[in-house]
Amino acid sequence: MSAPETETTAPRSRLWLVLLPIIVFAGLALLFWKGLSGTPNEIPSALINKPVPDFVLNPVDGLNAAGFSTDDLKKGKVTVVNVWASWCAPCRIEHPLLSDLAKRTDIQLFGMNYKDEPENAVRFLGTLGQPFAAVGADRDGRTAVDWGVYGVPETFIVDGKGMIRYKHIGPLTEEAIAGEMAREIEKAKTPLPGSGS
Repeated sequence: MSAPETETTAPRSRLWLVLLPIIVFAGLALLFWKGLSGTPNEIPSALINKPVPDFVLNPVDGLNAAGFSTDDLKKGKVTVVNVWASWCAPCRIEHPLLSDLAKRTDIQLFGMNYKDEPENAVRFLGTLGQPFAAVGADRDGRTAVDWGVYGVPETFIVDGKGMIRYKHIGPLTEEAIAGEMAREIEKAKTPLPGSGS
């Protein structure tokens, strides 16, 4: 190889060494952006059509409502479980919709109070209203993790046999409650094939 060819090849290889990190960074940025641009409600849950995890949540101290457990979700009635916290701004926004949802007689509404101080939870419900038939305190967040919670608020539909049938990530909207959630509540009234009558 002659000297001019070697001199031409060296700058090209150095150019690739300089461009490679930029190309890798751009590719990773594109993947990250695509991941964030998806609708969070579309994140699949591995627990759909699976039994709720075993758990017992004690009542929130100072709140006149019972806690709940796995067994309470297996008593034959469709249950909507809302994961919320007093420090969660979207929880405050969706709360009037939960109050409306609680008026339905074909479901029961339970609340899972996530990583919250009891006095703050009591104040939150005292100010905005207490729509829940039961409220369990998940002070350390372990139960929420077992349920696959990404963050608050999240809402689950559990059929009368304790099977998670639907998960809504983020604050509820009128459209979600009247549309997809209404359809999923109706579906949850029908047992899954192979789960018995």
